[in-house]
Amino acid sequence: MDRLERLVNLVAALLDAPRPLRREELRERVGGYSDDPAAFRRNFERDKDALRQMGMPLVLEPIEGDHPDAPTGYRIPRERYELPDLGLTEDELAALRVAASAVEIQGDEGATASALRKLAAGIAPVRNGDSSWNGKADADGPGSSRRRTTPVAEVPGGEAVAVVWGAIAERRRLSFTYRDRPRTVEPWQLAYRSGRWYLTGLDRERGASRLYRLDRVQGSVRALDERGAFIRPEVAAVHPPRSWQLGDEPETMVRILIDAVVAPTALSSVGEEAIEERRPDGSVVVALPVSSMAALYAFVLGFLERAEILDPPEVRADFVGHLEALARG
Repeated sequence: MDRLERLVNLVAALLDAPRPLRREELRERVGGYSDDPAAFRRNFERDKDALRQMGMPLVLEPIEGDHPDAPTGYRIPRERYELPDLGLTEDELAALRVAASAVEIQGDEGATASALRKLAAGIAPVRNGDSSWNGKADADGPGSSRRRTTPVAEVPGGEAVAVVWGAIAERRRLSFTYRDRPRTVEPWQLAYRSGRWYLTGLDRERGASRLYRLDRVQGSVRALDERGAFIRPEVAAVHPPRSWQLGDEPETMVRILIDAVVAPTALSSVGEEAIEERRPDGSVVVALPVSSMAALYAFVLGFLERAEILDPPEVRADFVGHLEALARG
């Protein structure tokens, strides 16, 4: 038995248990563990950590009755594991099924893709009895009515994607290391842009929203707290990553003065949360986290003389040099 099969069996045992199960009981029910007690303990602890990293609500609870050797046991409460009815309309469910069949998420042993398919199929009956959206006919055996489909796009996944996705759904804070600094983040949105996954959320230490590239996270991503640990802002306030945030350069905060005439248009792109100052004449100063100066310069140039980079000085000087080079042709 490989580890993936063992983890699946462990989840099944923890879900089906009528009461919390002791470690030795799980050893017997799950199988695949070493007969050596020390090796079993190490593997079981690693498996527990893996399930929690994937967002599984694994809890340790007292066991009723007399168990002097192990007064507590493990289980996964179904009410915290199973997906509730999200109130999606029939058209929204249909769109989700199309997405699940058209996009294959790779590199995560199927955890993220399975969650998407579960969301699409488990909430309401499939329209007109058509379950062909899944594309996994081999799982249903010969004669299945499901048709195998070929994805039109393949998206890289991974353990971090699954952990972040689960934390967003359950509103649990995340802990990880980014640019050599430990971060605690309230995750708001996970977006896929230009071949990379981006997490938008509130950086607790900085007290401001930040964007993180998941492939730049150092080490693992851990979900903290219980469900509902924070209040996520309205969806309308959470924007996908902007072009100037999708580069490989070290992030720099850039302040820009925008004329009153174009301020409404500019704010529709940068978001109200970027406003640092509103001036009496109607102009605004915005502060933007930038990792692609070329993209920022293109954005600023779109407003011609009605936008001005204020600081930092080295960015302003570089932009002036860029304009002078354009003027010289």
